[in-house]
Amino acid sequence: MRIGEVAARTGVSVDALRFYEEKKLIKPQRTANGYRVYPEQTLQLVGYIKLAQQLGFSLAEIGENLPLLWNSEEVSRELLARLFAEKIALLDERVAQMQALRNLLAERARQVCPLLGDGVGPRS
Repeated sequence: MRIGEVAARTGVSVDALRFYEEKKLIKPQRTANGYRVYPEQTLQLVGYIKLAQQLGFSLAEIGENLPLLWNSEEVSRELLARLFAEKIALLDERVAQMQALRNLLAERARQVCPLLGDGVGPRS
């Protein structure tokens, strides 16, 4: 199937599909006139890429793990569990960093604005 059909059936833009190809996530065949022709399994592969992105994986991470997950006969539950655990740990770290930043901003806002409770009323 051609790139337009893959785009229509997956909900991914033609530009995104070309980008996936550039990143070697998908690989079309080329016809004599240069058209991209994708095998049927590309639909499932693009679906996997979209889901992995929704779960917070970058295209680099997807590309790194794709051969392990896509080309094996049976996907290792241990591998998936490890990948998910690593992503959860990273998200927990980011949440902690964001909470610390929020607290710092709230503290600074109270220091800058006398109306936010630093004990000093507005100046006349």
